[in-house]
Amino acid sequence: MTLITGPTTTATGSEIRVRFCPSPTGTPHVGLIRTALFNWAYARRTGGKFIFRIEDTDASRDSEESYGQLVEGLRWLGIDWDEGIDTGGPNEPYRQSERGEIYQEVIEKLKSSGHLYESFLTGEEIEQRNIANSRAVQLGYDNSERDLSEEDRQAYLSEGRKPALRLRVPDQDITFVDLVRGEITFPAGSFPDFVLVRPGGAPLYTLVNPVDDALMGITHVLRGEDLLSSTPRQIALYNALVEAGVATFIPRFGHLPFVMGEGNKKLSKRNPESNLFLHRDRGFIPEGLLNYLALLGWSISADRDIFSLDELCENFEIENVNPNPARFDQKKADAINAAHIRLLTDEDFMGRVLPYLQSAGVIQGEPTSKQLEILSAAAPLTKERVIVLGDVPAMIEFLFIDVADLKIDEDALKQLPENAVEIVAAATASLERLEDFTTDAIHQALSDALVDGLGEKPRNAFGPVRTAISGRRVTPPLFECMEILGKEQSLARLEAFAQSR
Repeated sequence: MTLITGPTTTATGSEIRVRFCPSPTGTPHVGLIRTALFNWAYARRTGGKFIFRIEDTDASRDSEESYGQLVEGLRWLGIDWDEGIDTGGPNEPYRQSERGEIYQEVIEKLKSSGHLYESFLTGEEIEQRNIANSRAVQLGYDNSERDLSEEDRQAYLSEGRKPALRLRVPDQDITFVDLVRGEITFPAGSFPDFVLVRPGGAPLYTLVNPVDDALMGITHVLRGEDLLSSTPRQIALYNALVEAGVATFIPRFGHLPFVMGEGNKKLSKRNPESNLFLHRDRGFIPEGLLNYLALLGWSISADRDIFSLDELCENFEIENVNPNPARFDQKKADAINAAHIRLLTDEDFMGRVLPYLQSAGVIQGEPTSKQLEILSAAAPLTKERVIVLGDVPAMIEFLFIDVADLKIDEDALKQLPENAVEIVAAATASLERLEDFTTDAIHQALSDALVDGLGEKPRNAFGPVRTAISGRRVTPPLFECMEILGKEQSLARLEAFAQSR
């Protein structure tokens, strides 16, 4: 007989219910966020529900700081949830640490239905039994206590032993259709009866995770490939939960591909690119990062990489996820983020970049009306040239400071021609006569004086002017920036540069 996962919908209707249930350990990993994104997108495409709960029963590893970062990360990205932490819902509470009484009730039902039995053997004793019986040690437990006599039970108890509780695993093949990988079969005997409750009564993750899914009506479990090996155990437990009257169906499973780093190794928490907040701090915008994470295993079409979150939700199908490992490519992620920055309106771009300007000290506190005016003028020039929002402060800082505070970068000075001072002097003379200090007029005046007058090529002609004006080798369009600065400030910078050389 083969055990097969049950219906694709709940017993009460056709609503799809998926969940994101991380453990609060460490900083959110981009692979974890990719899992949340795929669950969220699937719920939004199907009109289903996305549930966010926390698996925090490991007090030695879990932390409130990490819990707060998970919530903060999802909110920053705009991944909202229909039920769960801070939102509530019909299955509260949504933190495992607060669901102890619920688990004890389920444990009693599984014991009463005969699916759990007491196990007293220690790990050392299990190993010794395997050696004595010429059984491979790696096979683990031999199910020898399934029908423990009352006499033996009392003997163990008299020694002061406390029993663990193991699930009685059916001696059957376990087959399920993985939504990403197709049909998978685990032959009978692939794993022994396994512990669900520690000695002393504390339930393990292997129990509480499927129990929460069952009680919350989760229809589709979309999770990382690393959990694939635990799926047959969960299906065996689900069958027990159904027979004990705790669950009414078994969810469908889909196991998402690994996210790999350099050298085709799994992207670990030690890799900087795995850290969600490092991308945020660099200046990724949610649209860009989520677009890229969606490409780690899925695509909207063969020839298209850039799409909106609405388009993701309209088109996402879990069956179209590629089961092969996906490699995190920082350069491609940067390029996709830059593309999404360019799609922002100027006003939106200003609002998003302002905190980076404040953090860098370019703008102190609340911006003045003059600073907002400068930022408004610089926004359309800047957003076409940055990869991340964190690039902006260094690029436009010169627009917000006075000539006395302007510093010339060494790399900019190294690029200047020998006659840089002569070029700047000619530029100054041409601009002093200019009454209409606008972009086109500035461009024409400098072209006449430097390209036609001095016979310089544009790069040599305008490079020294750019450096004198900004202190940098690369800036947003020079003539537009000079218009933003105004005639007085522009001339002051050219004169200061000439005097300093």
